[in-house]
Amino acid sequence: MSKILMVISGASSLKMADGSTHPTGYWAEEVAASHEVLAADGGDIDLATPGGVRPTVDVLSLDERGGVSEEDAQKFRAYLDGIGDQLATPLALSDVRADDYDAIYIPGGHGPMADLVADDDLGRLLNEAVGQGKLVVALCHGVGALLSASTPDGGFTFAGRELTAFSDEEERQGGLGDNVPFSVEGRLRERGAQVTPGAPWSSTVIQDADLITGQNPQSSVATARKVLEALAAR
Repeated sequence: MSKILMVISGASSLKMADGSTHPTGYWAEEVAASHEVLAADGGDIDLATPGGVRPTVDVLSLDERGGVSEEDAQKFRAYLDGIGDQLATPLALSDVRADDYDAIYIPGGHGPMADLVADDDLGRLLNEAVGQGKLVVALCHGVGALLSASTPDGGFTFAGRELTAFSDEEERQGGLGDNVPFSVEGRLRERGAQVTPGAPWSSTVIQDADLITGQNPQSSVATARKVLEALAAR
């Protein structure tokens, strides 16, 4: 049985470029659909957040304003309710170690831009995982959380790696537009990653050795399935 750590943002708001505060959190589909696929294959999944705080679901991810149909929203709500005990009592990132897991999985929502991108405990965990050859997986804005990992000389741990992430075009079309505090795609490029986004809103997954990234909520199921394939091949 594979042991997987799902790292979820603990943020409930994001400071925007214009100084305003935008309510946010994790994106429902990215947690629910990913967890469902991984658990259905028998994966043993732990949840963790910075400080062990209960994560907040982004209300737009359960609403037609976020491009989510009522039918899908009901499905995601039901699944999240089913793992409610886990969501209520996640592990603290400071208490977890990569050697206890086969994969680290980071879903998105805009929340990771507020906390995970600069979380020292996550950076330490990701560096441990890379050093041990464990799978590192990130989805949508969660790919931005990879920025927390630095090399001893201050470089980016994932520099030179090919990946995808929530694209600037998607941010303009259906995200927060130019008012985001930074561009996830742009910041990853600046740090040396090879960012290869697919078409906006397409299910796009890229695997570069032990790094797997998915582009957007529509990539949730495919990303989780790619993780299962990679774990089975080991």
